[in-house]
Amino acid sequence: PMIERKKIQKVLMGVAVISYVAAIACAMTAAILSDGTATSPAVASMMTSVVVFAAAGIVLHVISSTNLPSLKIERERT
Repeated sequence: PMIERKKIQKVLMGVAVISYVAAIACAMTAAILSDGTATSPAVASMMTSVVVFAAAGIVLHVISSTNLPSLKIERERT
């Protein structure tokens, strides 16, 4: 059976995909800026961005694909 996702989960999946794309773009930029050594601060910054974007993408992907319960408080009317 298909898991019915909430609207916020669909948005988070989109943000996860954007994070993955940003990680790939930073990795490619680091490869272009690299001259064979990783001593440049720009290359180090790009590689740090790869780690951050990839980690954010993984976390958001997991949240968006999890079956979240409804956390609404149901009050009984008398």
